[in-house]
Amino acid sequence: MNALDELAGGLVVSCQPLPDDPDDPMRDPYVQARVAAAVVRGGAVAVRVNGPDDIAAVRPVVDVPVIGLYKHGTEGVFITPTAAHALDVALAGADIVAIDATDRPRPDGRTFGDTVRLIRERTDALILADISTAAEGVAAVEAGADAVATTLSGYTPASPPTDGPDLGLVARLVAQLSVPVLAEGRYRTTEQIGRAFAAGAHAVVMGNAVTSPLWITRRLVPATPRAASAPEKRE
Repeated sequence: MNALDELAGGLVVSCQPLPDDPDDPMRDPYVQARVAAAVVRGGAVAVRVNGPDDIAAVRPVVDVPVIGLYKHGTEGVFITPTAAHALDVALAGADIVAIDATDRPRPDGRTFGDTVRLIRERTDALILADISTAAEGVAAVEAGADAVATTLSGYTPASPPTDGPDLGLVARLVAQLSVPVLAEGRYRTTEQIGRAFAAGAHAVVMGNAVTSPLWITRRLVPATPRAASAPEKRE
């Protein structure tokens, strides 16, 4: 059994501070390690963690697979964008390395396949391809990915944005691929989780809806009378 086998039929929880808010108080390796330990105690079959420092802090306190990534920048390819970032993630202790496998150019000029080969040569980590379309998923598996995730659906020019998860993409990938398909991106309810598994998902990944007090509070506050009566802020 490998790390991906351990995810089968379970919930993976992404433990990350908000990427677009540098002042998020959760931005601390110790804090993320405590969050990871809590979700594993609650039943998470794996955790998804951003950056070598957080991965190194989380690894000793959980007994489930760690999916590691390295966000660098905010536009284009920024999820583990280079082979160097991927190697840093693996060496920090990730069992599975999540890499942007869309067809967009990568900052180091390498292809996704080049990065996969480097990780294979230097580590034992498995490769999870974050994609936005079925075609990208097929290409990623042909390049050596061990699994694919719908993480980037709705966040690239090739995939129109939607309010909820892209369940259709999950179903198309399951029909076309022989590797595990992880349903990720805008999963917020138990009903959505159930629909993803009904579509054939190997596992479902949830993030902010579980682990970001800042994100959750921002979604709830607009429903309060105080928020409704607050004067509009002028730029």
